[in-house]
Amino acid sequence: QLQLEESGGGSVQAGGSLRLSCVASGRAFETYNLGWFRQAPGKEREFVAALSYDEQNKYYADIAKGRFTISRDIFKNAVYLEMNNLKPEDTAVYFCVADSNSYYVRQGTADYWGQGTRVTVSP
Repeated sequence: QLQLEESGGGSVQAGGSLRLSCVASGRAFETYNLGWFRQAPGKEREFVAALSYDEQNKYYADIAKGRFTISRDIFKNAVYLEMNNLKPEDTAVYFCVADSNSYYVRQGTADYWGQGTRVTVSP
């Protein structure tokens, strides 16, 4: 069992940066595959980035490539999403996810989800 709590969202102007954090409580954090999803107002939830439990594989959606970086700190039970060159279309609620199966993380069917943190990017 994991509980996930995101933080780091806020308001920023286009071109700015934010670093989202997600801290997990529970056992064996290092065995979980991790990821980030987002949901913009009136839109479906979409995949942003994922990281395999062994950190050997990172996956990024096209909207994130070259601008976002996913990472983790197993000593802090945390996963991060560094977001640079933000655009107004990045405005959304961002959720961190975790699952023992990497496929489920990327498909959006992970077992564990945080409550989300809101990011607003103004022009």
